[in-house]
Amino acid sequence: MSVLTVTGLCKSFGGLHVTTDVDLNVEPGERRLIIGPNGAGKTTLFNLITGEINPDKGSIHLFGQDVTKVPSRRRPHLGMARTYQIITLFPRDSIVHNVSLALLGLSPLRWNPIIDMKRQGHIVEHARAALERVGLAHIAERPLAQTSYGERRRVEIAMALAQNPKLLLLDEPFAGLSIDERRDVQQCLMAIPRDVTMVMIEHNMDVALEFAERITLLHFGEVIFEGNRAEVVADPRTREVYLGH
Repeated sequence: MSVLTVTGLCKSFGGLHVTTDVDLNVEPGERRLIIGPNGAGKTTLFNLITGEINPDKGSIHLFGQDVTKVPSRRRPHLGMARTYQIITLFPRDSIVHNVSLALLGLSPLRWNPIIDMKRQGHIVEHARAALERVGLAHIAERPLAQTSYGERRRVEIAMALAQNPKLLLLDEPFAGLSIDERRDVQQCLMAIPRDVTMVMIEHNMDVALEFAERITLLHFGEVIFEGNRAEVVADPRTREVYLGH
């Protein structure tokens, strides 16, 4: 059974067709890369998969279940987690508190407006374990405002991993990183076990090719090619999209 199946997905904003008849099938344990130039519809595709926007047409199946009309708030409970291209965290709070809040979103405790996180030892312990996975446990109490951009990227990955996803969607996790920061994030992603299927959006092919086993190329909201690394790099449509010839 496939982890994620997208069939005939379409989305328009006014007269602008952002996603057109997109088909996508991701198998368990796969490392899938979605590439394409700016404006190709990559993030819109993620937003459709996570339910943050609704498709005009088509279907989305997660682990064989039709989730096309399932609210976005329910999809993490079904085993899906994601990161975002633009990091949105709480800079005045500690790193571990940010991760704990991500965990709280999956708990019935989220409905308690006066909850004292210091008394939720099991949540904090789980958050620290997630930070250990991304190499940040030693600075768990540090305010987020005192971390580097690369460390914040890893905090966001820890927030997603803390939810124990079976499918992890990564929206340009290398964007804006230095060479050293890219190496740290790449090592973090490579260490994620195969029981977590990963789909990653990336604009820069050179950064992401080591990650991917299968690559989907989007252009103006359409899938124009799909294959393994060697096939995608060799295909003339890839050169046309990225190089203009």
